[in-house]
Amino acid sequence: MDTFIVNGNKKLEGEITVGGAKNVALKTFVASLLTDDEITIRNIPHIKDVLLMLDVMNHLGVETQFEDHVVHIKNGSLQETTVPLDVGGRLRTSSMVIGPLLARYGEAKIPNPGGCRIGARPIERHIEGLKLMGAQISYDSGDGYFHAKATKLHGVHYTFPKNTHTGTETLLLASVLAEGQTILENAAEEIEIDDLIAFLSSMGAIIKRTSPRTIVIDGVDRLHGTEYTIMPDRNEEVTFAVASAVTNGSIIVHKSKPEYLKTFHEEFRFVGGSVEVMGNDATKYSVKYTIRPRDIITAPYPGFMTDWQGPWAVLMTQAKGISTIHETVFESRFSYVSELKKMGATIEFYDPDVKDPETFYNFNWEDRIPDYHQGIRISGPTTLHNAIVTIDDLRAGATLVLAALAAEGETLVQGVEHIDRGYENIEKRLTELGADMKRIKE
Repeated sequence: MDTFIVNGNKKLEGEITVGGAKNVALKTFVASLLTDDEITIRNIPHIKDVLLMLDVMNHLGVETQFEDHVVHIKNGSLQETTVPLDVGGRLRTSSMVIGPLLARYGEAKIPNPGGCRIGARPIERHIEGLKLMGAQISYDSGDGYFHAKATKLHGVHYTFPKNTHTGTETLLLASVLAEGQTILENAAEEIEIDDLIAFLSSMGAIIKRTSPRTIVIDGVDRLHGTEYTIMPDRNEEVTFAVASAVTNGSIIVHKSKPEYLKTFHEEFRFVGGSVEVMGNDATKYSVKYTIRPRDIITAPYPGFMTDWQGPWAVLMTQAKGISTIHETVFESRFSYVSELKKMGATIEFYDPDVKDPETFYNFNWEDRIPDYHQGIRISGPTTLHNAIVTIDDLRAGATLVLAALAAEGETLVQGVEHIDRGYENIEKRLTELGADMKRIKE
């Protein structure tokens, strides 16, 4: 378990380039199963989750080459339709191969998906749609696998009961080669899904978003290879924006896409941050005024992303007054709170007043852990201090690194392997901005 040693309270200034979006990169690898032609994907971040997903593809018999942020991938010799338990269990995206495998090979075995521990993240929303498309799917608790077969997938008119990013993508990947037309209602709106749609379209898929929450797919007989450059990672850009604010610095982010971050920019400006768009691909972040408190409710796109609430909590420790964060997407995403409190943050849990929680929350209310809370109150401003803290999921990792950068003294951040899942060479890139941090390998 690697550890970051961070000497905080250093102003971060300079320029940085965001990497490609992890949440698009992994799905394009899955899409390679839909053709035997070679696919070239550019702007791929060199992060742990990318390597894990390429490992999944290699176990299935797909040839891959990853160099200089470019992946060449070719599925001409598929050998397996079973994702190994030890490989697939580490990464939630591995479950998404079920659609392409059923569409082209008529069978698939996938383990219960893994990934960050931020809630139940139910897979039944995907499975129900695939069953309606003609798949027979059962779960065997004895071996930990979903067993799936299909003679031929066909189009379906399906309405998701709740917003699901991964569910929308799973059915997209299954339907592009299905017979007939598929209509997905209450589909997720995320920009990353639209980038996947553009990628699939470049392979010959026929897909159209006819309204913000409706996607229509006309199945085709075959898809072909493509070359494609994926979008930048919104979560990285938000991390660097908050880093500028909590260190009272100024950071120019290159490969920025401000049109993807309208909600964040509105809130960042409201609390005293400055957002200066510099041309088509650069944005400068800094602090313009004394940080003021703000109440935030997370929501699916175009709302305030659940992935942003941890870094936002660090920013609100510097606000003058009381701020709140109400988490509505996942039932368990405040693991970082106990660690921030070690660093002097004043945070307390509370239960937001919600009349119909089963309908209001995006997760399955019955999955909620007893005595967990969906809201936190943050009192500030607080001078954060050094501590020994531990990361237990990717976004909590970014949160604790930001807190360490803002804190006085030397902080040890343990569990760095979690942040490696989504951030490439984070310590090197932050050091180039003025951070005093290093990695200790164990």
